[in-house]
Amino acid sequence: MFEDFGFVFATKMLIDGKKKVSFMYREEVTGPDPDSGWRFFCGEESQEYLDDPNNTYLCGIDWVLDVDASVAQFLDLPHGTALERKSNNDDLEVAEGFDPNA
Repeated sequence: MFEDFGFVFATKMLIDGKKKVSFMYREEVTGPDPDSGWRFFCGEESQEYLDDPNNTYLCGIDWVLDVDASVAQFLDLPHGTALERKSNNDDLEVAEGFDPNA
């Protein structure tokens, strides 16, 4: 289904911890790599954790879908899109005021 989707960035805390996605965004990609632009987080990552590149996977979307299949419905949304989940029991919804360039 997502064979030619391209890669995503996802934190190890999300993937290894099998946690729901609490924040995801899609940034504009300018490089030649097959990067989809999607970035996925569980929401428990500190800035220090995120600053360490060893805490992030460059992976196929199937890694994220194995942990949280609910994100599949949003993957066609355009660059600049950000979604958040207020709590584990809530659905993902558009994040207001997010600036991917900040």
